[in-house]
Amino acid sequence: MKIGIPKEIKNNENRVGMTPSGVAELVKHGHQVVVQHTAGEGSGFADEEYVAVGAEILPAIEDVYAAADMIVKVKEPIEPEYPLIREGQVVFTYFHFASDKELTLAMIERKAICIAYETVQTADGRLPLLIPMSEVAGRMATINGAYYLQKTKGGKGKLLCGVPGVPPAKVVVLGGGIVGQAAARVAAGMGADVKIMDISLPLLRQLSIEMPANVTTVYSSRHNIEKEIKDADIIVGSVLIPGDKAPHLITRDMLKLMEPGTVLVDVAIDQGGCFETSHPTTHSEPTYEVDGIVHYAVANIPGAVPNTSTIALTNATLKYAVALADKGWKKACDDDPALAKGVNMVEGKITFPAIAEVWGLHLL
Repeated sequence: MKIGIPKEIKNNENRVGMTPSGVAELVKHGHQVVVQHTAGEGSGFADEEYVAVGAEILPAIEDVYAAADMIVKVKEPIEPEYPLIREGQVVFTYFHFASDKELTLAMIERKAICIAYETVQTADGRLPLLIPMSEVAGRMATINGAYYLQKTKGGKGKLLCGVPGVPPAKVVVLGGGIVGQAAARVAAGMGADVKIMDISLPLLRQLSIEMPANVTTVYSSRHNIEKEIKDADIIVGSVLIPGDKAPHLITRDMLKLMEPGTVLVDVAIDQGGCFETSHPTTHSEPTYEVDGIVHYAVANIPGAVPNTSTIALTNATLKYAVALADKGWKKACDDDPALAKGVNMVEGKITFPAIAEVWGLHLL
């Protein structure tokens, strides 16, 4: 099979679909890999490194899409890429269809085989291709929240860890999954007073045992959320329903309960966001204010640390990419139920129920 690695063109997206190490593995399995010129540069990987492991460098994104049977990338295709995708071509990437109707309709029209990283799911409920980026995004959520808590950035002017005689800032984390745990651990490590909220009592019990002493678990209900956000300094939204839109846990009316300068970090923005007032932002313009509340809703948070993110992502996706290349997508998915759950669309037909439901479209 011929696999294509295009350069990401989303705003400030410096990750790349595969490291030279990953490409070397595909080549070892007898496949051809074409990489767009400078595709890996933003992540610290030069063209020469790809050539050294057997890849061919092509000058333009159009060349990569035209040559490849399967495209492996990081972020969902954006409008300039739509016409480059052809019928029957496998596209293996993060799609997040449930938050983007334009993308959904475009991929239906292109009749590609869309396999989404975010819905590959093992029998025990793990999301192996979402976990590495969730770990990065959760850590970055706290780091970025602390940065925008500065008065000069629109925040309250609080130091996350406090100082002797001055209490630390309060961080509320909505959702105790991979993102939430990562955000809470970093916040705790920085000395903050941390509340982590979830609706799963078994998970809260586990977290109460495993988390540092300055992390408290709280059952997530509207009443409890309203109570905790009144004096919160940073609120991290990290709720996920695989493949579906995120629920709005904080409404616009609830912003009135918060103190001016509170920072909301919506890590769920790829799936529509878990704050009603969220809309996607970019690394070049990451924040905006609503009713005096700072919103950070960058849709590709891990793109700010592309070297770490690209290596972590390739570590997770490589075995699936190799299986798709070795067996073809149908056989690979027949052999691996987890990978089969990643199939969101086949030749213009939606195969993932939540996507059809959210947009009122026909399910295959």
